[in-house]
Amino acid sequence: MKRTPLYEIHRELGGKIIDFGGWALPVQYTGIIKEHHGVRTCAGLFDVSHMGEILIAGNGAKEYIQKMVTNDISNMVEGRVVYSPMCYENGGTVDDLLIYKLGEERYLLVVNASNTQKDFEWLRDNYHGHDLSIMDVSESYGLLAIQGPASQDILQKLTPEPLENIRFFRFLQDIDVGGVKALVSRTGYTGEDGFEIYVPAHQAVQLWNEILDAGTQEGLVPAGLGARDTLRFEAALPLYGQELTPEITPVEAGLGRFVKPNKGEFMGRDVLAEQMEAGTGRKLVGFEMLDRGIPRTGYRVEADGKDIGFVTSGGMAPTLRKSLGLALIDRSYTDLDTEIFIEMRGRTQKAKVIDTPFY
Repeated sequence: MKRTPLYEIHRELGGKIIDFGGWALPVQYTGIIKEHHGVRTCAGLFDVSHMGEILIAGNGAKEYIQKMVTNDISNMVEGRVVYSPMCYENGGTVDDLLIYKLGEERYLLVVNASNTQKDFEWLRDNYHGHDLSIMDVSESYGLLAIQGPASQDILQKLTPEPLENIRFFRFLQDIDVGGVKALVSRTGYTGEDGFEIYVPAHQAVQLWNEILDAGTQEGLVPAGLGARDTLRFEAALPLYGQELTPEITPVEAGLGRFVKPNKGEFMGRDVLAEQMEAGTGRKLVGFEMLDRGIPRTGYRVEADGKDIGFVTSGGMAPTLRKSLGLALIDRSYTDLDTEIFIEMRGRTQKAKVIDTPFY
């Protein structure tokens, strides 16, 4: 398995290491529920150095990225972050990613770890000019995320830069954080306020220790992949491979606001524009279990005695103490309070469609 720069730190802290898409990462330290509540009530520190970074720079970088992603980056200014799906011609999803505008014709794309090589090859193979540099720079970066209501107060101890000036989906480059030059963005994947901090890989351990020390009194906890998933699930944030796949379009997944057909030509535009205009046969919805049972990814969904779709994510939501799920189902059954049935080990258990996000 691949290891992040913080692998030994995770072992020292008692992290339970698992194989996550080929990476050796901690699923938990003291417990998923405890870490989840720690983030919701105070703050949690995550190692997300496994995420991929692809640098696109040179003449025409903006125009090229515009053709490859569904969102509109034409009016991006330096210091801004844009979220976007990236699609195949048939509308299926290659990945969902963050785009950082580092400078004029210089962009950093932050992609899902399991898709880094695929995304890099997709971007490289679809560019046929000579002016652009498209580089996988993932190994250069360590990436830490501090998430939760106390994040700003804790991180502010380590930098003279007034962090309140970094608005949501904005960032600052080359600022001093704990003696390390970092890119700091107000982004995250938990439904809470927080920051993601990009540093040279060899300085990730130093910064991790500085942040943990700074947050000890407030109650900052190191948090693993388990809490990261339960937090994003409560916030109904999509996970690639579950809510988004090559067979699921962003429009079906409820991400139509990040698809801009009017911006001009881009990969998958015709299919996605048609779906936005005419509607899709299926739609992602949230649901709450009425009968006992915990829904899991892949469980079948039924209604009126027929198969109407499948669960993409599910579980017991720790903050809400409810058994909830996300499911991609036939549009005819997506109205709020519609009763549906989740097949669990040969039995069908009643649920109802509810609004998202859950938290």
